[in-house]
Amino acid sequence: MRVIQNEKLRTVLSYLIPFVLIPAVVIGGIAVFRSRGYSYLIFAVSALTILLFVCGFDRRKTGTRRLVLVAAFVALASAGRAAFSFIPGVNPVTAVTILAAVYLGGEAGFMIGAFSALVSNIFAGQGVWTPFQMFAWGMIGLFAGIFAKYFEGRKLRLCVYAFFCGIFYSLIMDVWTTLWTYDAFNLPFYLASITSAVPYTAVYAVSNAAFVWLMAKPFSEKLGRIKLKYGI
Repeated sequence: MRVIQNEKLRTVLSYLIPFVLIPAVVIGGIAVFRSRGYSYLIFAVSALTILLFVCGFDRRKTGTRRLVLVAAFVALASAGRAAFSFIPGVNPVTAVTILAAVYLGGEAGFMIGAFSALVSNIFAGQGVWTPFQMFAWGMIGLFAGIFAKYFEGRKLRLCVYAFFCGIFYSLIMDVWTTLWTYDAFNLPFYLASITSAVPYTAVYAVSNAAFVWLMAKPFSEKLGRIKLKYGI
């Protein structure tokens, strides 16, 4: 995978892709394609996610190592989601994404979150909701990486962040519900969707914090050594 050499271009794309291009593709795509073209949306979000990851490559040639670790964490998160599929609102995708992003960086975190949604939906079911899940979990990983210095080695902060990520994820998915139902954003229906989803959101938020609490120490030990050894 080739590194983008222009530093200014890499910086611009690092902000443009997650905050402008992917949201535009996800929200605009569902308005244009509805259920008929969700596969195109998934492809577009996947391509932009890979491009974002490439923008995070540096000249220390750690990109390939990071890519291998990203693939491993995507597999772990996807397997975890499948393992807990019998419990509504409980899965370790958010926890794995956050903990990995703290050590691997925001671009890697976005890729882990986005591709965990894509891969795990092979078992859970693909649909027009998949791009929204990719975006939501991707942004959770991105911000975990951006604020890594505030989270690394601080379990309580990670748990608080994971809790609010559960709320954030639910708010994003309720946007999909509203757009899907009305073909446009309807604020009263969106607020009603948020209200009706409160029990699910609460379970998901609390379970996120619980997963992080249980997984933070082993993750920090393993990833800390990897980070130090390979300079990732």
